[in-house]
Amino acid sequence: MCWDDDISCLTPDDSAHLRLTVFLSDSLISHLPYDRIKLITMWFFYLIFNGSVMEMLYAIIDIGSSSIRLAVYHLEKNSMDLLLKKKHAIGLAGFIDNDCMTQAGIDKTVEIVKDFKDFLANFPITSMDAITTAALRNCRNSRKAVSEFEERTGISLRVISGDEEATFDFIGAAHNRKDGSGLLVDIGGGSTEIVSFENREIRFKISVPMGALSLRTSFVHGFLPSAKECRAMKQEAEKRFDQVKDLQQHCAPAIIGMGGTFKSACALYNRLYHCDRYNTRMDVLKIEQMISEFQRDFPLTEEKTIMLMKAVPDRMHTIISGLIIADVLASRLGSSRISYSDTGVREGVICSEILPLLK
Repeated sequence: MCWDDDISCLTPDDSAHLRLTVFLSDSLISHLPYDRIKLITMWFFYLIFNGSVMEMLYAIIDIGSSSIRLAVYHLEKNSMDLLLKKKHAIGLAGFIDNDCMTQAGIDKTVEIVKDFKDFLANFPITSMDAITTAALRNCRNSRKAVSEFEERTGISLRVISGDEEATFDFIGAAHNRKDGSGLLVDIGGGSTEIVSFENREIRFKISVPMGALSLRTSFVHGFLPSAKECRAMKQEAEKRFDQVKDLQQHCAPAIIGMGGTFKSACALYNRLYHCDRYNTRMDVLKIEQMISEFQRDFPLTEEKTIMLMKAVPDRMHTIISGLIIADVLASRLGSSRISYSDTGVREGVICSEILPLLK
C-alpha cells in the first residue's frame, strides 16, 4: 500500500478496516484540503458497506457566472457516460454589485440548487459534488456567500481557483484527445482560462478575470451591443491580454475552444455560413464579420432573429462579447482556426478525482 495523497493507489484488495484506518489517520490527511478529505472519507465508508466499487452514478453541480448546471454521469473505470444535463442561464455575474454577490444572487442560486437536489433525490445517485468558479471566487463576500449557500442547501460548495480551473480544463480535454500538444481556451462568464500543453504536459496556464458576461456588463447598455460598445470591449480585451506575461510565447495555429461560449459560437457560425450542424471548426477570419452582423446599430432582420433564437437561445446577450474575446485572443496567439471541444471543468474533476477511485 502506498502512503502519499494519491488515493488512486488504494486498491479494493485492501481490507475495509485497514483502508479506513489509513484514511482517518491525522498524519496522512492533515495536509489535504477539506473537500478532498470529505470526498475520501465518504468513499471509504461507502466501500466498507458496499465492497469494491466498479461503477457509480455521479452528479455534479457547476455554479458558473453565466449559468448553473447539473450533470449526471455513469462512471466506470477509465470511462464516463453523460446521462443528463440540466441548466438555468441566470447570469450570476449580473448580480454582482460593488464586487459583491448580492442577496438576490445568493437567493436565486440557492433556489436553483435546491431544485436540482430535490430532482436527484429520486434516483440512486452514489455521490454528488458542487463546484463554483469565477461566479463566486472573484467576489469580495465570497466566503460569506458560500457559507450561506452551504447552510441553506446542506451541500458543500467547492470554490475552484483560477489555476485549478485551467488545470481541470486541460485534464478534461486531454482525456479523449489523441493530440499531445495544443492550446486550450475556455471563455466563461467571468473569466477566461488559457492552457498551452506539449507532450500531454501543461507548459503554460493562466486564468484572466474577464469573461463574456462580465465584459458585456461593463460596456453594453442594450440587448445587443452597438459598434461603439464593441470597439470598447475589444480595447478592454486587448488591454487585459497584453498584461499577460509571456502569452505570445505560446502561439499556436489553432485554438481548442471549450465551454458554452465556444459551443454557442460554433452553432451560430454553422447557421450563418451554412455549415453542417455538426461542424466544430471555425475560421478565425470570419469572427469579425459575425460580430458586425449582430449589432444594434441596425435593426435585426427576420433571418438573423431566427439564427440567434435557434443557435444561441441562452446566450443571445453574451455571444458577441464572447466572440470579441475569442477574436482578440486568436489575434494575439496567431491562431487561424478554432475547434470546439465538448469537455471542461466538470470532466476534469471527474478524470482527476473520481475515476481513480473506481477499481
